[in-house]
Amino acid sequence: MANLLNRLGLFSARRPWTVLVGWIVALALAGGAFLAFGGTLATSFNIPGTETTKVTDQLQKQLDQSGGATGTVVFQTTKGSLDADQKQQISSLLKSVAGVKGVDSTVDPFQTLEQREAQQQKLADGRAQLEQAQAQLDAGTQQLDTAIAQAKAAGVYDQASARFAAQQAQLDQGEAKLAASKKQLDAGQKLLDAAADIKTVSNDGSTAIGMVQFKDSLFNLPADVKTAVAHKLDAASIPGVTINYSSEIATSISGLIGPGEITGVVIALIVLIVMMRALLPAVMPLISSLIGVGVGVAGSMALSGTVDMSSVTPVLGVMLGLAVGIDYSLFILNRHRRQLLAGMDVRESIGLANGTAGNAVVFAGATVLVALLALNVSGIQFLSVMGTVGAVCVLVAVLVAVSLTPALLGMLGSRVLGKKARAQIGQEAHRAPIVRPMRTGRAVLSVVAAVVGLLIIALPALSMRLGLPDGSSESTSSTQYKAYKAIAHEFGAGQNGPLIVTATLPKAVSSADVTTTQASIVGDLMARSDVVAVAPIGTSKANDFMAFEVVPKDGPSSASTEKLVHELRDHDQLPGGATLGVAGQASANIDISDKLAGVLPLYLAVVVGLSLIIMIIVFRSLLVPIIATGGYVLSLFAAFGGMTAVYQWGWLSGVFGVHDPGPVLSFAPIIVMGVLFGLAMDYQLFLVSGMREAYVHGLSAREAVVSGLRGGRAVVTAAAIIMISVFGGFVFSELSMVRPLGFGLAFGVLFDAFVVRMVLVPGLMHLFGRAAWWLPRWLNRILPDVDVEGAKLERSHPLHGVPAAKTPAPPAGAAVSAPATTTAG
Repeated sequence: MANLLNRLGLFSARRPWTVLVGWIVALALAGGAFLAFGGTLATSFNIPGTETTKVTDQLQKQLDQSGGATGTVVFQTTKGSLDADQKQQISSLLKSVAGVKGVDSTVDPFQTLEQREAQQQKLADGRAQLEQAQAQLDAGTQQLDTAIAQAKAAGVYDQASARFAAQQAQLDQGEAKLAASKKQLDAGQKLLDAAADIKTVSNDGSTAIGMVQFKDSLFNLPADVKTAVAHKLDAASIPGVTINYSSEIATSISGLIGPGEITGVVIALIVLIVMMRALLPAVMPLISSLIGVGVGVAGSMALSGTVDMSSVTPVLGVMLGLAVGIDYSLFILNRHRRQLLAGMDVRESIGLANGTAGNAVVFAGATVLVALLALNVSGIQFLSVMGTVGAVCVLVAVLVAVSLTPALLGMLGSRVLGKKARAQIGQEAHRAPIVRPMRTGRAVLSVVAAVVGLLIIALPALSMRLGLPDGSSESTSSTQYKAYKAIAHEFGAGQNGPLIVTATLPKAVSSADVTTTQASIVGDLMARSDVVAVAPIGTSKANDFMAFEVVPKDGPSSASTEKLVHELRDHDQLPGGATLGVAGQASANIDISDKLAGVLPLYLAVVVGLSLIIMIIVFRSLLVPIIATGGYVLSLFAAFGGMTAVYQWGWLSGVFGVHDPGPVLSFAPIIVMGVLFGLAMDYQLFLVSGMREAYVHGLSAREAVVSGLRGGRAVVTAAAIIMISVFGGFVFSELSMVRPLGFGLAFGVLFDAFVVRMVLVPGLMHLFGRAAWWLPRWLNRILPDVDVEGAKLERSHPLHGVPAAKTPAPPAGAAVSAPATTTAG
């Protein structure tokens, strides 16, 4: 591989314009493919086979419902209550929205209110009629009793007994009918009372809620349908009325790149300028990474017309493509600059840098690639697509790094060094300084401080709760947030995420018993402490299946709503024998979060297993892989702890813009787990391979630790700061689901690079000494010889005028392999 990359680097350096134009053409083709074949990005998440999916399918089968998404529109006036003219305009607007192609129907809040009032009046009239009928029956009974008494007194009762019996039977029949009617009225009143808090107009009349029922489910809802509805609502002008709508209508990916993301790239550029002390070489990694991001993301999104792809997927591709693209180009660039300073010819140095540092980049990229592709083991379709698209973007970043970077280096020539640096080419200052091992006491203190510090930061992760964001997590200036808050304030938080509860009856009931059966089920549901309102929404034709809207006490992402859903499912058998099912968007989000939480241990086991195998092969040691993997786990849980503290507990909420703390984004931990694994192995490779090289070339084990750390920490520091800057920029993204991803990755890289790789790993390597490099002889014989950094190629390319150094014999007990030269510099 090293020789192949060396030849590729030399070709790119000789034909830089050919390579650059080739990548620009690839970018144009990817962009054209996206414009021609790109489809709709899903703004919700769906996992087939969940309880919610099963109940939803049952609803469609039994009640013939469309199963489409429901959006909410909030109409609000700040001056008094809505007047007649405003109500008429609101009704007209909703009728207009109902005519949009893809919209099934709309619900007029004022018609709903009138229907409720009519039902209440009908019950009152029925109650009055019952009282009148009861009075007539009582009078009839009294008359019959008087007639019987008179007949007995006159001695003619026996002759009139048949007539009296007939009259009594009529009265009894009337009493029975009256009792049945009263039972129906009581049941109807019970249903109406239970649904009293499901309102469409607020108590003060200032706020009204309209509903937009779409034909398609939220996952399959075309973006142009939502856009058409949003345009109608945005264009409407009702004097004195503000119009806001929920995320089912307002979802958009317009915030793919915003001020925060741009700021992160600017910070990365500043870091590169400080490191390079020259503008042109500092800009070069940015140029190559941007081209790679364009090719990878646009090419992946071209498949969105045939593959269900969530709106977060391209953002993940941008994040990874930018971060690893800059870093991988930087590693090759840094190696090339070091060789030039040592006196090597420009083109020869480009080829050698590509064959050594580029070889390490290919291996490092492969670890990230494997970690992302391993997301397919989750069995969750949208997560597998995210991992695959992220892997494609990383693959493109690697290809760009080993082909376009040498081409750009060829264009720059010696200008890759600043004037001051060019004047120092070949000087003794660039030789390695004398190495002295760190003090053992310092190593012990470093290890203890790092482990204890990371464990303390990880503590909040013990209470981490997963969920999907609701309207409260959106920007405070967004229409989704305003709609969510208005509903919560005027109608209760639970109305932002009502549940659909179904009841499958043990046997069908008669039409006369439907209302009383509904009332009985509603009574059972209302008895639960976290339920504030219940209303029947449908009964099957066979009268053996019923559906109800259940409004919980708190919002859709709250712990109490999650508890309620699990309680309904765990105790799904009602006293009457009816079996309950739960559906709705809030229920679907809870199912997805539970499924993802269940997959986390399996994925962690896969990642840890991969880490151990890869590190054993690369470093030919048993302890080094264990140290590397243990450090990764510590930094991972520290990242989880930080995410929990900020996004769930609300710590430093003002700094990170967390105005309404809630559960941690359900798929953020597994994404952070995969990406951080790849990056952790990158930094482990670039630092510890230098330690191994120094050890194999004759330094003591403890001296080798300092040598490798000193040689690699400058470029790894710069690379980590760039990663943190790019990921950190997404913490302030306009997309609510992107912010915790950016935070988790930035936080994880911060701890892994600066605490684990530069403090914990060197400290442990010092304490273990030669034992860190021990490997059983039988295992050493069967392991493949992986020349990760192209050391064999380097030995065949000595500097001009400097003979190739002979490799000294390794110290006794060391596992022998081809020595590696660190690219970290």
